Amino acid sequence: MSICRRLSALFLLVVFSVAAMSALALADDAMVKRGEYLMKVSGCHDCHSPKVYTPQGVPMPDPKRLLSGHPAGLALPEYDKSWTTPGKWVLLNEHFTAFVGPWGVTYSANLTPDKDTGTGLWTEAIFIKALRSGKHMGEGRPIMPPMPWPMIGQMTDEDLGAIFAYLQSIPAVSNKVPEPQLNPPPPGH
Repeated sequence: MSICRRLSALFLLVVFSVAAMSALALADDAMVKRGEYLMKVSGCHDCHSPKVYTPQGVPMPDPKRLLSGHPAGLALPEYDKSWTTPGKWVLLNEHFTAFVGPWGVTYSANLTPDKDTGTGLWTEAIFIKALRSGKHMGEGRPIMPPMPWPMIGQMTDEDLGAIFAYLQSIPAVSNKVPEPQLNPPPPGH
């Protein structure tokens, strides 16, 4: 093969490679945008983003801490435990990131890609398994109320993959969320 043919073949290979990479980048961008849309319409910010309040007292997701979960170090106020027995109240804090009910106390997880305190070490497969099994990282402790994992887990692999792609694209926030404090099961269960 002559030098001209080799150079032409190399040039075509480079052109096709760049075109393929551009197409993948556009597909990835579309997937991230789809994930962002799904997160918004599914109400994920309602529980996973700490809040700031407008002058009228309306809680809004804090843009500096989006999807970072319950703020580390934020203690819950005292409450009457008799209020949260079965058939009574479920309580939540002012950020809508901590929940108290018959199951105990649970906190919204940090969904940002922080490697130490969020989902930065998760893979798409682990994310999907967690939402389908109701287990942290797909095999750990149960994912507790009020997380609606039974409904979210019914999304398609494509939609869950888009959500994961979006979560991996947002700024990482270092925020170690407390572990849940679960009540013991009632006698006989």
